[in-house]
Amino acid sequence: MDTMRERFAPVVSRILDEDPRVAVVLAEIGKDGFAEARRRHPHRVINVGIREQLLIGAGAGLALTGLRPVVHTFASFLVERPFEQLKLDLGHQDAGAVLVSAAASFDWPAGGYTHMAPGDVALLDTLDGWTVHVPGHPDEAETLLRHAVAAGDDKVYVRLSVQANRQAHAVDGARALTVREGRRGVVVAVGPMLDAVLDATEGLDTTVLYMTTVRPFDAAALRRATGAAGTDVVLVEPYLAGTSTAAAGEALADVPHRVLGLGVGRRELRRYGTVAEHVAAHGLDAGALQKRIGDFVAGA
Repeated sequence: MDTMRERFAPVVSRILDEDPRVAVVLAEIGKDGFAEARRRHPHRVINVGIREQLLIGAGAGLALTGLRPVVHTFASFLVERPFEQLKLDLGHQDAGAVLVSAAASFDWPAGGYTHMAPGDVALLDTLDGWTVHVPGHPDEAETLLRHAVAAGDDKVYVRLSVQANRQAHAVDGARALTVREGRRGVVVAVGPMLDAVLDATEGLDTTVLYMTTVRPFDAAALRRATGAAGTDVVLVEPYLAGTSTAAAGEALADVPHRVLGLGVGRRELRRYGTVAEHVAAHGLDAGALQKRIGDFVAGA
C-alpha cells in the first residue's frame, strides 16, 4: 500500500490538470513529486525554496488573485514556523488555502524534534475558521484532498501521516462514522488511530466513532452516540493529547459527562527510535490503550 504522502503528488497533479484555478506552492520539500506537473503548468507550480514564511505569504497572495493554492511541507514548517503568516496573511486577510502537511507528530524520528509537530492541530485551534482533515488511509487522503480543494475559498488543513489503518472508510469530509456500537461509553478514534482503538476495545462494550474531519467537530454524532452508550467519552488522537477535549465537552455541555483525552504527551522524547517506539512511548499502542480505556470506563 502506498503512503498518504506518496498519493498526494499524483492526486494534486491530476487536480492541476482538471482545474485551472488550482496552484501548488512548495518550499523545496516534495518538489520532485511535481516535476512533471511543473512542466505542464509552469506558472501554477511554484517552489519558493526553504522559506516557510514566504510559502504561506505566496499562497495567500495567489488566493487573493482568485486562485486556489495547495501549500505543502512538513507540519512543523507549515504550521509552527510560519504561524504569524497563517494568522495574518490568511486569517486576517480572509484568504483561503489548502495546507497539506507531512511528517505528522513523529513520522520521521531521525529528523529530531525540529521535524515533529504534535501540537499542530491545537495551534490551528487558536485561529478561527479552519477545517481540519486527518485521514487514516491513503484512499481517505485522496477523498479529503479533493474535498479540500473544492471547498470554495475556505482555509483547510490536511494532515498526512505514514501511519495508516488497514482499510479505508467512506469519509465525506464532514461527518464521523459509527464503526462499532456498545452501551458503556464512546471512544472517538481520529484518523490513523482507528485500528489500534478497535484492537484495544475488542471485548469492551463501547461505541467506536471514527473521525477524519476534526474541525468542525461533529458534535451531533457524539451526542447521538452518547445517547445510547452513556456519556463517558475517550478521545484518541494522533497529536497532542487533549486537543479535542474542549470540543467534546462543549458538545455535551448540557449533560453530566466525563472526557478522557489520549494522544501524544507533552514530554519530549530525546531518542530517535522508530515510529512504533514513539507510539508505544506515548501509550498509543493497542495494549496501552486497552488498559487506559478499560480503566476509565470501569471507573464510571
